[in-house]
Amino acid sequence: MIPPMSVPAFKLKPNANSRVLTGHPWVFANEVEALLPPECDGEVVECRDRMGRLLGTGLCNGRSQIVWRRLSRERVALDEPYLEGALRRALARRAPGAFRRLVWSESDDLPGVVVDQYGDALVVQVQTLAMERRAALLGDLLARVVAPAEIIFRNDAPIRKLEGLPTEVHTRSGRPWEPRWATIDGFATWLDLMGGQKTGYYLDQRPQHPVVARYCAGQRVLDAFCNQGSFGIHAARAGAARVLGLDSAPEAVAAARRNAAMNGVAADFEVANVFDWLNDPANKPGPAWDVIILDPPPFAKSKSALEGALRGYKEINLRAMQRLAPGGVLATYTCSHHMQDAELRSVLAGAAADARRRVRVLEFCHQPPDHPVLIAMPESEYLRGYILRVE
Repeated sequence: MIPPMSVPAFKLKPNANSRVLTGHPWVFANEVEALLPPECDGEVVECRDRMGRLLGTGLCNGRSQIVWRRLSRERVALDEPYLEGALRRALARRAPGAFRRLVWSESDDLPGVVVDQYGDALVVQVQTLAMERRAALLGDLLARVVAPAEIIFRNDAPIRKLEGLPTEVHTRSGRPWEPRWATIDGFATWLDLMGGQKTGYYLDQRPQHPVVARYCAGQRVLDAFCNQGSFGIHAARAGAARVLGLDSAPEAVAAARRNAAMNGVAADFEVANVFDWLNDPANKPGPAWDVIILDPPPFAKSKSALEGALRGYKEINLRAMQRLAPGGVLATYTCSHHMQDAELRSVLAGAAADARRRVRVLEFCHQPPDHPVLIAMPESEYLRGYILRVE
């Protein structure tokens, strides 16, 4: 006999083939028999299978397509002891360092919470209703556990709208955090943590910068979708003969130029749409590049957009392969969790066939360990890529 439920609970439909049954931490609205009352939104509720067996405790939000996000397979409360314990476990999983991701959402048992460390400052993104209600407590606990000089809440991601949350940016102290220089991996980097893209810098690509730079000595390097210029600047210091970075965001190009000047390296950066630039006849005198880096924003921001995104990824990789000199290197990445490795490989194979180039894999690329992947949650794995030899 199933004991009476002490807290509200979702119950899966009898015919629901929900991934939560095989370990995934999400339940969607169309997988449950009924939504819970609005007063449950932002609170902790249980989820049960069609036989009434407990699947775990999680966050409820009937306003979202994801109505339940699991915290634990056991009964837990989303209180101070739980939050502090989860934070301390997340820190224990990370290698020491001043620039790293400290919390990665469901992968660290804190659904919808991302925390990045930039020296003595933390940048926090809160993207679920339940965690938003506890944001002040999260700030207090991070101050206790990490002891940063400042905590910046970058709650301006569009995904918050899916949870019915407003967008805003503020600091824990209430004082503005002024942009400043920081030394990351031996390079001076201009950080704007309140206004820069994402949390201010792309920490997930840090390990890839020196990896790609190993192929750049004496080479002509095109850094497409360059953002703040990290790939290009690493390539220039590694001895590249020429570096050109392209990005459609003027503020990113301005930051890249500032970073290059501060580091004393020779690299040019231009505001340009990469697709248009590669297709412009004026930029096609023949194979002009020995190394091309493609690190675009996510083309597939939803599953429904995947088909169009695959065409975009193929097009951009095809154009890059056509512009590489024989034996050149293509470092190509995708940061969309909707695009799995098999799909990326298929795109690259199709681009190679259309370009009539023989392509060999030199290195496989993946998000670093401070962005941990849950084996039962493909959405926690989003960054992948290849370094290719194009003949």
